[in-house]
Amino acid sequence: MKALLLLLLFVSFTALQAQSDRWKSIREKTEIKLNEIANSTRGIVGVVALDMTSGEKFAVNSEMQLPQGSAIKIPILMEVFKMAHEGKFKLTDLFWVDSADHVGGSGILGQLGNHTTQMSVHDLSILMIVLSDNTATNMLIDLVGMENINKTLKEVGLSKTRVQRKMMDQEASARGDENLSTPMEAARIMEMLFKGTFVSREVCDEIIAILQKGKSGTIASALPPGIPVSFKPGGIAGVTTEWAIVHLKENPYVLVVMESYGLEGDINPAVSNISKLIYEYFWRKGVASPYGSYDVKW
Repeated sequence: MKALLLLLLFVSFTALQAQSDRWKSIREKTEIKLNEIANSTRGIVGVVALDMTSGEKFAVNSEMQLPQGSAIKIPILMEVFKMAHEGKFKLTDLFWVDSADHVGGSGILGQLGNHTTQMSVHDLSILMIVLSDNTATNMLIDLVGMENINKTLKEVGLSKTRVQRKMMDQEASARGDENLSTPMEAARIMEMLFKGTFVSREVCDEIIAILQKGKSGTIASALPPGIPVSFKPGGIAGVTTEWAIVHLKENPYVLVVMESYGLEGDINPAVSNISKLIYEYFWRKGVASPYGSYDVKW
């Protein structure tokens, strides 16, 4: 009996080792291709893909601090929901939209009249994420305080993610007061939301629900139909970013892609190809048998 048990353990170990060796080859090919795509642009590209089940990751320039464009609105959204959870205000509280709040760029509130519309904190949050509304964003920054956003980021261990200016503040941007993060810290933020470790599971679910509302994004558009994605893209001159949670049933993952010093026409095809590559890797990882057959119906 003991000999049989030892034999079964040996066979099991051998099968697992064979699986590990085979999958190592798939990972190596994926890493090579990922670096090829990242290097195909004329800018600087940073990427982090993070498996929400095992913690496995892919990384290119993962610790490089880069400008964020509107993707920085995710930490702003997190601070809004954190403070509401703490009772500092209610998500149903109403605020007038005044001409003094209006700024240009993306969104709709800047087109409205002076003191003609009231918006709840929750509705401002939706506009900030879905329409990337800059006026809504600045109103929320005023509500929670830039210093509190950065304090919270520091408290959760993110030292390189910083909100340093309001939207459309060209003078601050020219001074170098840019909104910054790294691919790795952005991925950690999305991981916290997915795992429910920021404030509470309920707060994270509310944030994820807003991030999942319909809008255009390159990571999501490169995926097969029907896969939920919670994400926020961003872009300013020379900069393209996108932070995403891909709720892949077989193997959920986070994908963050950032580029700076970009030139027109480079980054969108690269992000699309990166999204396809990472999806194919984690999908196969989720459905493959130890010998590489798939438990699916074609």
